[in-house]
Amino acid sequence: MQSDLTKPQSLGADLRALRKQRGLTLTDLADRLGRSVGWLSQVERDLSDPSISDLRSIAEALGVPMSLLFAHSSAPAEEKGYVVRSGARRPMGSGEEGLQEELLSPDLTDDFEMVHSTFAPNSRMQTPANRPTQEVGYMISGQLDLVIGGRQFTVGPGDSFRIKHEPYEWANPYDEPAVAIWVIAPPVY
Repeated sequence: MQSDLTKPQSLGADLRALRKQRGLTLTDLADRLGRSVGWLSQVERDLSDPSISDLRSIAEALGVPMSLLFAHSSAPAEEKGYVVRSGARRPMGSGEEGLQEELLSPDLTDDFEMVHSTFAPNSRMQTPANRPTQEVGYMISGQLDLVIGGRQFTVGPGDSFRIKHEPYEWANPYDEPAVAIWVIAPPVY
């Protein structure tokens, strides 16, 4: 039998603990999220993976930073906090919206975070976001359509863009993936 210190934690277990710590029932949290109790129960039992938008809503409803909802990968002791190997990046979210994200930063203790994002062909953000952050993105490959503060842009390889406390949304209506590197301050994941 594993002790609590060595027992691997899951997203569902973390969410259930946070919900209970706040004295919320499944019904209370589901109502705050506008989701069914059944869906939330499946998430808490690790039978369903929430999207990035769902995680954002859950974090907001629980009053925690999104970073608390992501598991830490193990790194060799001499590299921990300094190096993130390409095969050891922490994945974020379920990819449901067509967006696969990985944390490039070794942890979330800095004033910013770096994220590697891959936008699937013919995908789009389901719900526009408006975060209290400053974000700069740099396009590695593909094209991405952006709406930032009501202005429309199309960006491609070598282009960069900034989002500063403004509503934004993205879409990749093209037939190839789009890959971007983001620097986000303060960390939101």
